[in-house]
Amino acid sequence: MNPEEREELAELLPSPGEPVLTNDRHDLLKDHLMRELTERAPQLPDIATAPGRRASAPRRRFVAIAVPLVTATAVIAAVLADGSGSKNATTDADAVDLLHRIAAVAAAKESVPVRDDQYVYVRTQGTMKFSDKDIRVLREASWTAVDGKRAGLRRITVLEGPPFRAGDPFSSYSKGTHDMTLNPDPNVTTFRELQELPTDPDALLQRIYADTKGEGPTRESAALEKIGGMLPDAMLLPELDAALYRAAAKIPGVSVVADAKDYTGRTGIGLSFKERDGRTVWVFNKKSLDFMGSADEALLDVDVVDETGEAPAA
Repeated sequence: MNPEEREELAELLPSPGEPVLTNDRHDLLKDHLMRELTERAPQLPDIATAPGRRASAPRRRFVAIAVPLVTATAVIAAVLADGSGSKNATTDADAVDLLHRIAAVAAAKESVPVRDDQYVYVRTQGTMKFSDKDIRVLREASWTAVDGKRAGLRRITVLEGPPFRAGDPFSSYSKGTHDMTLNPDPNVTTFRELQELPTDPDALLQRIYADTKGEGPTRESAALEKIGGMLPDAMLLPELDAALYRAAAKIPGVSVVADAKDYTGRTGIGLSFKERDGRTVWVFNKKSLDFMGSADEALLDVDVVDETGEAPAA
């Protein structure tokens, strides 16, 4: 298939402008859909006239850099005052305090022993927007190989959506349950790579800024998107989990949302960031301060299991 044909197929994909799943999971779903469209191309004679916009670029792994702490601190200071708008953002002292309390709770948890032959299990619920009139409610369970060297599994249950229609290029997102193979992908950060990230907040934030360079409307916005995408898996890594919250506390414009709700309606205390344009609120249990997801996507479970398709013990 030539590049022009691939671009035409990409036009069938959902708009990346308003994803409701986190960008990482949204991109993985679209990657799978792109493969399906490519395989079905001979049966799609009218793809040139299909509406939509081109898919976003694949995700990158964290770049392998080692920056001394003094240098990292200096770069961060420059970023926060580089004229991107962040220097004018007001930061709620209560929000910063809350982030540090959440970090302290996270750091106090016990590490979960994880073997290379196991899988990280994450279960979420959110929506995927195909058009203004086509928004489908999804419950997703994913099994990702710890070492990133083996195929995993993504199980999508479409709770609200159109019935299956033969020949529909979006049939993988019709109502019902659909399994998708997650093949090893060098652009996806593995659990083992997460373990290698620095746990000093300044060095970690510098690493995130470097990895997301050129993404998002501002560096801070891209960094927050990356941090939010790592939070589920990081719950299995207490030191990294705590460092992510402490790094987020260094990004200006954070404020407390006293009564926030995740996508499923569970109530908690929220944190909103000016750099995210008010679209995303991280939600935490008011008593335990455990991460519950966001107003856009609820985090239902995180664990480690031995086989794909296996649910963790209650």
